[in-house]
Amino acid sequence: MDAFNRGDLEGICNSFAPDAVVHGVLGWGGLDKVRPIWADLISCFAMKLEVQSIVAEGDTVALRYIERGQSIASFRGGPVTGKSYEVVAMEWFELCNGMITRRWGARDSAAISRQLGLPIS
Repeated sequence: MDAFNRGDLEGICNSFAPDAVVHGVLGWGGLDKVRPIWADLISCFAMKLEVQSIVAEGDTVALRYIERGQSIASFRGGPVTGKSYEVVAMEWFELCNGMITRRWGARDSAAISRQLGLPIS
């Protein structure tokens, strides 16, 4: 979360095993697929994450957090609105040797679009 809040894409990716699989609302795949998505989210929405709850058991960790951001650059061809958003989101991680091997993320993209004044796609 700290790396995400700093906009440190390398720091984010260094938390993942090289063969990690990442699932999210914008698709799934390895780091090669999600890295450009994360870069766009960071640069277009100035996202900040605030952890509300962490639950861990064995090599599994679940997070609930508040995601805040603002439309500061065009995302996938959409308009820049300057508006802000806030949603509750969740992540589920599986780890091996301290590295994330699988990640699932859930966030309400429709609520984000509504708050930013963007079309819901």
